[in-house]
Amino acid sequence: MTGRLGTGSRPVDREVDTELLTTPDGVPVGGRTESGHEQVDPEGGAQRIRLLSRVRDHEMIAAFIDAADEFLDAQGYTEHGRRHAGLVGHIAFNVLTHLGHDERSAELAAVAGYLHDVGNVVTRTNHGISSAFLALDLLRELDVPYADIAQVMSAVGNHEEHYGESVSAIGAAVILADKSDVHRSRVRKNASIEMDIHDRVNYAVESSFLRVDPVAHTITLELAIDTQISQVLEYFEIFLERMVMCRRAARTLRCDFKITVNNVPVL
Repeated sequence: MTGRLGTGSRPVDREVDTELLTTPDGVPVGGRTESGHEQVDPEGGAQRIRLLSRVRDHEMIAAFIDAADEFLDAQGYTEHGRRHAGLVGHIAFNVLTHLGHDERSAELAAVAGYLHDVGNVVTRTNHGISSAFLALDLLRELDVPYADIAQVMSAVGNHEEHYGESVSAIGAAVILADKSDVHRSRVRKNASIEMDIHDRVNYAVESSFLRVDPVAHTITLELAIDTQISQVLEYFEIFLERMVMCRRAARTLRCDFKITVNNVPVL
């Protein structure tokens, strides 16, 4: 069984529980294929992520993620709000589920994915570390076992390419989920795609999917890029370090990392 996990641009045609499977702005988590079909999760797994629901509904976390996204907007960064948090959490869950990891590890990956950027409420610099300590306070309040908290803290604290390492399966899933969320929906309304290469590259990406194949032991990032807006070289110009990190993360999961752009293998 393979899974496609990511963002897309067309409406879905299957019924889903929108309360469980969508973010507040209605963007389905789990992604959409270009044909319009939605890959929500393997075997209805999203309905089992009870701890993620508790984290997502916590007043402090909701306020901090909203504020962090507002602060990043003021600094000119792409969207890092609840849409991104929810998508990363569910993709991380799906990656481990597709690869046959136990349900608790997948659940912790979902939580770590959701919390990985909350530290931006403090500062962008070393936000993975501040996110980890905010996760500690929250999960301790929710009476999560300390061994599980340690797994989440490590995954959150190691998700950034500048200082992070793929130290566990949970951490690897969060890295892959986070770095695969490149899409025009993340570009701010007031952005200048002509002046800013990051906005231009994100806006050029019409769809991005993370395909997990447990039989072939591959994890493939599939991108559809409008080359009239941005050339493929620009993608690697700004994201090469992230892609190297993804390759290491895939190896932690005993998989090879691959990339296709417009259906052409490039890695």
